[in-house]
Amino acid sequence: MVRLTSLVGQGGCACKIGPHLLASMLSQVEGVTNSDVLTDMTGSDDAGVYRIAPDMALVQTIDFFTPIVDDPYIFGTIAAANSLSDIYAMGGKPLTTMNVLAVPMVLMEEKQVERILNGAMAVVKQAGAVAIGGHSIENPIPVFGLSVTGVVNPRSIWKNSGAMVGDALILTKPIGTGIMSTALKGNLFTKGTEEAIHSMCTLNQTATEVMSHYTVHACTDITGFGLMGHAYEMAYNSSVSVQLRFSCIPLFSDVVKAARMGLVPAATYGNRKASSGIFIKNDMEPTWGDICFDPQTSGGLLIAIPRHEVDSCVKSLHQSGVIHAAYIGDVIKRQGKNLVIVE
Repeated sequence: MVRLTSLVGQGGCACKIGPHLLASMLSQVEGVTNSDVLTDMTGSDDAGVYRIAPDMALVQTIDFFTPIVDDPYIFGTIAAANSLSDIYAMGGKPLTTMNVLAVPMVLMEEKQVERILNGAMAVVKQAGAVAIGGHSIENPIPVFGLSVTGVVNPRSIWKNSGAMVGDALILTKPIGTGIMSTALKGNLFTKGTEEAIHSMCTLNQTATEVMSHYTVHACTDITGFGLMGHAYEMAYNSSVSVQLRFSCIPLFSDVVKAARMGLVPAATYGNRKASSGIFIKNDMEPTWGDICFDPQTSGGLLIAIPRHEVDSCVKSLHQSGVIHAAYIGDVIKRQGKNLVIVE
């Protein structure tokens, strides 16, 4: 069997184009739109939304990446969960999926592609969606993901631009998948890597269902730009500042130890280049910055809700099985920096 990660340089969402480069590129692209487009590529939202009726809109996304693990079935599972996450982050319900597949022939010969697809199909079924097709090409570097179409009420779209002063921020999964994936390549920190794989394979479906009973002002999922990057986007787009408390952020076991050993993905440093609007206390250990900038794959949701709802919300998430959900920070009046990290 071919080790999938041996065929790539960076795996999972760590292979994404950095936020500063992406923003520069998109600023030179003239989009095509009309009045029924409710979100598009001009913002930082997780999916596009197109209104088809007064009470219904399509939520559309596409996500794909290179292998982050060697097991083909688990790779397919993670890729599918990650793709579906964009629909959940908008408050939507996934309906249909299509496969996006690019693989070298050796994976076909070794029957590994079938395992990738079967891993993905298991997750699509769990989400209550259906697979209706896809496209495949031969490529020396393996890439897999899904395009997903879902539905949402146009009056109930969760964007990353509605956070309000006084809101509390909830994170539904631990962070550190990039660091733990690097550790996995060296067969280090078994407990933490197993936790990270389990988390990446887990849908954000339950979290979205719980959150639908609360007042969601803003939401995004934490993926390739790291907790720092996505929290910054929420703060910037909402014209507020966000204060995160590092000590409250849920982490996988041994993430701090792994980061201190330097097991940090290269994309972490690309994420740092887009950090001009972020302030980290000078007396904080530099390793903590590496963890917060760590590119996440199939990460949790970051949700802004009214402060008076946070205790009930976190309790409901825990009771529903989202056991790592945590209140990690607050939305405050806009200051010199959009994102402030404290202990």
